[in-house]
Amino acid sequence: MTRSRLALVLGSALGALGCGGFELPAPEDDAAGASAAERDLPSQAACPADDDEPLGNDYPQGLHVVANRIEDADGNTVFLRGVNRSGSEYRCIQSGGFFDGACDEASVRAMKTWHINAVRVPLNETCWLGLKGAPREFAADNYRRAIQSYVHLLHKYALIPILELHWTSAGDAPADGQAPMPNADHTPDLWRDVALSFADDTGVIFELFNEPFPNDNRDTPEAWQCWRDGCMARGWEANAEPYQAVGMQDLVTSVRETGATQLILLGGVVYSNALTSWGDYRPTDPLNNVAPAWHIYNFNGCSDVSCWNDAPLALAKEFPVVATEIGQDDCQGDFVQPLMSFVDEHAAGYLAWSWNVQGQCRAAGLGNQGNPWPLIDNFETGTPNSAYAKAFHDHVLELIPGP
Repeated sequence: MTRSRLALVLGSALGALGCGGFELPAPEDDAAGASAAERDLPSQAACPADDDEPLGNDYPQGLHVVANRIEDADGNTVFLRGVNRSGSEYRCIQSGGFFDGACDEASVRAMKTWHINAVRVPLNETCWLGLKGAPREFAADNYRRAIQSYVHLLHKYALIPILELHWTSAGDAPADGQAPMPNADHTPDLWRDVALSFADDTGVIFELFNEPFPNDNRDTPEAWQCWRDGCMARGWEANAEPYQAVGMQDLVTSVRETGATQLILLGGVVYSNALTSWGDYRPTDPLNNVAPAWHIYNFNGCSDVSCWNDAPLALAKEFPVVATEIGQDDCQGDFVQPLMSFVDEHAAGYLAWSWNVQGQCRAAGLGNQGNPWPLIDNFETGTPNSAYAKAFHDHVLELIPGP
């Protein structure tokens, strides 16, 4: 997410329960006033994975919902423990390449040293579809090829890719930030194309929209109605134009009409932190292969065990709840540790934000985003970058001592 911590506080004053995960900050304007897109950003080629290299059958396939758990095609229960790999949502639109940092085999082997089994890969709507405003060299076929190559590389190491739509924009505006809801102009087209691109890959999971925040970021019947069926939506910016938002039902239908059978994750309202009415407004899926996505940070409205024991726990008794973003912004580990224990006992997985190298951890404060999110200090060694990162790393290794 791109809004600052101060904006989160202001959003709460408008009735928000909390806010979801921050976007790793895009490079800011320099002292001379040049934007990131106008500066020379290091280019990143598509991941050097050989898509023609035959893959074995040792990565999970046929992922599907059975009651409140996820199973693979062989009937094995799959519990997702992984990381978010931020960068593919913003680098392309900034003319900076496809990924933020290394995406080669050495970097994926470093992921495996944490004994994770899933990697969440964010998408940019403008870049995937090659719409107006997308740099030609990093959009359309080039962007799609980069994502497909990375998915292939993750599969090679038995990792489950979660493709999620992170940055979108209605009309002709480029997708250079997070919108409150997907748009009717482009988002159904994107998901039809993604579904067709991965039609034969049932080891990929789709998360249809990163963090919905309709109805001024409130947990209300109106917000949930918009979440499922669409509405007129508007972003936070003072000059933001209203646009026709499309609901989760239309996106699920767009995927299924292609014949795609992949497991679909749907985050709730209030930046995917509120799950209060997810079961009541769950879209109809002919395959019954949809599950809740949940985002939980220490600054969210639903950030303590009393809240977790309410709507999230009730929902987790019926559906496999996957916390596709977890984290804390003070560089400590005292929040994520009990959260992971809660999910271990009651839900279906969690993924830490985020597997990036962007300097030393600096805690956020009021009006100050800090730099709390990068989990590692080196793509090849995967060394934890903070107490927060080490808490996640050690917890997963303790649960899964062998690769």
